[in-house]
Amino acid sequence: MSKVLIVGAGIAGDALAVLLDRSGWEVDVVEIAPALRAGGQTVDLRGDSREVLQRLGLLEAALDATVEQRGLAWIDADERRRAEMPVEAFGGAGFVSSEELLRTDLARLLHGAVGPRTTHRFGDTIVGLAEAGEGVAVEFRERPPEVYDLVVGADGAHSRVRRLVFGPEEAFRRPLGLAHAWYTLRETPTTPGLDGWFLMLNLPGSRVVEARPGHPGEQEVGLTFPVDVLPPRDDAEARFALLERTFAGAGWRTAELLAAARAADDFALDTYDQIRMDAWSRGRVVLLGDSAWCASPLSGLGTALALRGAATLADALGARLPDDVAGALAAYESAMRPVTVRAQAMYPGRVRSFAPRTRLGIAAMTGVMRLVQRGPVATFLTRHVGDYGQAPEAAPTRPVTTGR
Repeated sequence: MSKVLIVGAGIAGDALAVLLDRSGWEVDVVEIAPALRAGGQTVDLRGDSREVLQRLGLLEAALDATVEQRGLAWIDADERRRAEMPVEAFGGAGFVSSEELLRTDLARLLHGAVGPRTTHRFGDTIVGLAEAGEGVAVEFRERPPEVYDLVVGADGAHSRVRRLVFGPEEAFRRPLGLAHAWYTLRETPTTPGLDGWFLMLNLPGSRVVEARPGHPGEQEVGLTFPVDVLPPRDDAEARFALLERTFAGAGWRTAELLAAARAADDFALDTYDQIRMDAWSRGRVVLLGDSAWCASPLSGLGTALALRGAATLADALGARLPDDVAGALAAYESAMRPVTVRAQAMYPGRVRSFAPRTRLGIAAMTGVMRLVQRGPVATFLTRHVGDYGQAPEAAPTRPVTTGR
């Protein structure tokens, strides 16, 4: 067992590449994008993320790249504040942390940490997988076929590896009824500042408009809305038009934020889904991260699960190989399955509390956000929310997250 193919150069894929490279594996990482993907919202350095980054030797660099934030504020269309939750809330275990960095910066750190045995191949993908004795024969779109001892699908919720080996996405996708667009707005001299606050505007019809701090001179934008089917990925105009129809006349800075979508080079739009599977491996092909267990951004644990999953898979392979491939993959799944099940089991009403349908629902939600930070309720939650981002065997009760 010496040669592994990792499909997907995201957080899970590159974290696994770093760990396997250090263990002596020859690692190929194939990524369909032409370069390392940019974009994405902020990710937390609490809990599992912090522990795995410490193991990788990247924690200090990640802390140096954090975004300055003061907290989350729910606003109305005139930017009057309905409720606030500063980073100090619940002893630092609230929705927004003082230790968060942009996903693009975390991806850059992981990518830069890969060792000399790792090769990244951008602008290519797999088109076929087949058993080949004690290995996997892989057909690529752009280069000749190769045989690997192990193939890891870390290619996201719309995994090509999963489709080729386990079946169509529809068999595993559980939609949550919402879609989310996210992208970067580059500030001009007239752009209103955020003063370190993540601002969230809830609108009737389960619509949400967000602007939050990014790199200096930038803001990260999010637009959430209910949808059954999105326009095709290759029809950018239809996607922009859908957003503009959905948020027309919404008030606040919405018109400005919609215009920024067309100018953004990291614009992305996808549905909020979960991926649920009975098994994550078949033969010498195994799934990792959102490919296997996407809990959706509403769980708030996507990055923590990706990093923990990569470390767990690397440890299982190191403990069992070369004699017991099936045992190694079974041990990995046995360790991660309870964690991912708990992450996916969001409490009843999670989607509605994030994106209420009515004005009354919005008022009730923001009222609860004020209430939980006062008196005995705040004291209780501070003692019991635990460490946001931790995905332990027995997950502690924690307040609703904001789905990053």
